[in-house]
Amino acid sequence: MTAFVNGAFVALESAAMPALDAGLQHGVGLFETMLGGRRRDAAGTPWVMDLDDHLDRLARSAKELGLSDGLRTGALAEVVLETVAQSGLKPGQRARVRLTVTGGALNLLRRPAGGEAGRHEPGVLCTATAATAYPAPLLEKGGRVVVADTKANPFNAHEGHKTLNYWWRLRELQAAAGKGADEALVLSVTNHLVGGCVSNALLVKGGEVFTPIARGEEQQAARTGAAAQSAAEMLSSEGAPEPVQRGATPAVLPSASLPGITRLWAIRRLAGEGVVVRKRMVSIGDILTADELMLTNSSWGVLPIIGVEGTPIARAEPGEMARMLTEAWAEDTASEAGE
Repeated sequence: MTAFVNGAFVALESAAMPALDAGLQHGVGLFETMLGGRRRDAAGTPWVMDLDDHLDRLARSAKELGLSDGLRTGALAEVVLETVAQSGLKPGQRARVRLTVTGGALNLLRRPAGGEAGRHEPGVLCTATAATAYPAPLLEKGGRVVVADTKANPFNAHEGHKTLNYWWRLRELQAAAGKGADEALVLSVTNHLVGGCVSNALLVKGGEVFTPIARGEEQQAARTGAAAQSAAEMLSSEGAPEPVQRGATPAVLPSASLPGITRLWAIRRLAGEGVVVRKRMVSIGDILTADELMLTNSSWGVLPIIGVEGTPIARAEPGEMARMLTEAWAEDTASEAGE
C-alpha cells in the first residue's frame, strides 16, 4: 500500500511529513475525508464520491483562512484518484480516502500581513485505506447520540472549516462511545445545534425538512427567513409588532457548522424529489420534538437517530425520510462504484 507525500508515492508504513511542517508544528492545515474505491472492471478504475465538491470546499477554506489562495484542485483530483489506484485495495473494495493539505514550510509570522497567501508550497498527504464497515442494523434501525460537553464558538473564524484541530471532537466521540452512543451532538455557545462531532444534521418536523445554517450560508438564510416572516410574526420583547424593513437583511450570527458534502448531496437529492430543505438555527427543543433526526457524513452516508440522551425521537425508529435517503445513498454510491 502506498501514500502520496509532497509529490511522490511512498510506502504507506514509511510515509511521513517533514519535522518542521506547519501542520505538525502548529496544526496549520485542512483535510477532506472521502468515500472511494476501485470499480469491478478490468482496470480497477478508481472513483471518489463527490470529489469535486470536496476539493472546492478545501480550496475555499484554504483561501478564507489564509493557507493558500491558489490550490490547484485539478492536480489534487489527479493525486486523489491515483492514490486510490495505487492503494493496494482490490477491485470492488471501498476506501476511506484522506487528503490533508498543511502549511508546509509556511511561517505566518514572517509573511507580510494581508497578502501573499499563495506564494508558498503547502504540504500534501493523501492516503486510501479500507473503508470502515458499519453494521447493517445500525443503519437500518438507527443509532443513539448524547450531547457533547464541549461547545463550538461561532465567533471563532476557524469553526465551520475542516481544520486539523479535531482533537476535541475525537475526545467527545470517544466519550460518547463510552456511554454506548454512536455520536455526540455539538451545540454552539448559544445552545443551537451545530451538528455531530463528525457529521451534519437534518431534521424533519411536521413534514418540513430543515438543517442548521452552515458557514457561508448565513446571509442567504437570513434573507430567506425574512421573506417568510410577516409583521405580525416579528414581535418585540414587549409583545408589540415591529415593522418589517423591506429589502433589509436581519443581522445573523456567524455559523460554526461545517458545510458538509454529504449534507449537500442530501439537499440535492431531496430537491430532486420536490422536497425543500430549510436552513435555520436549530434549538434543543427542535431536536427533542423532531419527527426524524438524521446525521450525514461521507463514511456512513445517512444515519437515522432514534434517541438523544435516553429521550426517544418520535417513535424511536427510522422515519420515511431517513429510509428514503439511506436507500438513495446506497443507490448513488453503488452507481459511482460501478456495482
